[in-house]
Amino acid sequence: MRRRRAAVAAGFCASFLLGSVLNVLFAPGSEPPRPGRAPGPTAAPSPGRRGARGELARQIRARYEEVQRYSRGGPGPGDGRPERRRLMDLAPRGPGLARSRPPPDGGSPGWPPGPGPPGAPGPRLGCAALRNVSGAQYVGSGYTKAVYRVRLPGGAAVALKAVDFGGHDLGSCVREFGARRGCYRLAAHKLLKEMVLLERLRHPNVLQICLSLGRLLHHLAHSPLGSVTLLDFRPRQFVLVDGELKVTDLDDAHVEETPCSSSADCTLEFPARNFTLACSAQGWCEGMNEKRNLYNAYRFFFTYLLPHSAPPALRPLLDSIVNASGELTWGVDQTLAQLEAVLHLYRSGQYLQNSTVSSSAEYRRVPDSTIPQEDYRCWPSYHHGGCLLSVFNLAEAVDVCESHAQCRAFVVTNQTTWTGRKLVFFKTGWSQVVPDPHKTTYMRAAG
Repeated sequence: MRRRRAAVAAGFCASFLLGSVLNVLFAPGSEPPRPGRAPGPTAAPSPGRRGARGELARQIRARYEEVQRYSRGGPGPGDGRPERRRLMDLAPRGPGLARSRPPPDGGSPGWPPGPGPPGAPGPRLGCAALRNVSGAQYVGSGYTKAVYRVRLPGGAAVALKAVDFGGHDLGSCVREFGARRGCYRLAAHKLLKEMVLLERLRHPNVLQICLSLGRLLHHLAHSPLGSVTLLDFRPRQFVLVDGELKVTDLDDAHVEETPCSSSADCTLEFPARNFTLACSAQGWCEGMNEKRNLYNAYRFFFTYLLPHSAPPALRPLLDSIVNASGELTWGVDQTLAQLEAVLHLYRSGQYLQNSTVSSSAEYRRVPDSTIPQEDYRCWPSYHHGGCLLSVFNLAEAVDVCESHAQCRAFVVTNQTTWTGRKLVFFKTGWSQVVPDPHKTTYMRAAG
């Protein structure tokens, strides 16, 4: 048990992916209250609540075990066939999120210490570095977590996520169980799960994954058999085939809608919350199969992937999709329509029309050349050892380079993504420029 607690504490201190996002920290009591909202006192447990403590402990244990299951490395069933890889096996093999042991003297250094190994997603920060952040500004919040803009000791501005003390997730848990500390642990495990999934699902085309999932849900909702629900809806039941998400296990698929005599018979139950749907005049729960699939897509995929899958100008649209699917205010049809709309804006570059970023920096163009070294890591990147991103046009490449403090040059390749966007390497300098007929180098002019 002591080793398990040490592993949990070490995992809670993990934070990583310093680039466009610094993802997921668990440090109990480290989150400042949201503006105008202070954490309230824990309600005194009633006898009924005391009996529910066992259920809360069961949920915490189940979520912890889920995090551990997702974080384990090792070969997966998709190995040997790169075009068919299980979703949880997208990340490269290696140390991954291996659990660390506490030091013998009982100290608490940052975990993991220092930069990750070669091929890792980027610099990793320990808890010690995050205790010294400054200038915290509240940005926004969702169902479980709040986001703050902070500055690291070196001056870099990053986004920091933490459990939202005033959020719906923690509040509803405290009202049900009357155990603020336990409810905080349950919500923090959810953030840790997001961290693990982002590491294991690290894939630059997560928008493509979510879009193909939306199309799959639409097909299930309008299948020739009627609306089909997947009772065993988990990431392990899906594979990627040429970038498209496919379901592999239909043993637990269910076609018939749930019969009812009133809306009391139409309760959708999930670990975090329940929904009550309408009972139709024909005696069927309206859209229960479709809504079950949609909420599972939200809790297993959308909430972890969509916020990190597009340029900043598109993120408000993606946040609205995440929130609507989490509250079941939209159906599958509207969710898919919104995902398709985001894809159109992303593919056409129309999202750049509202961009307020404009750079006056000048770049010298060197055709038929590249910079073989001078890489740095960023996230999300198509290359494990460097910063390789997709852009719509040259102006966006300049904006990206200007937004990265270490960027001094970039190399436009002749490769494109599934949406036709150009792939560009961003570099820290240009001390060595070599010929390459398939690339064009742009170097920032001195000044």
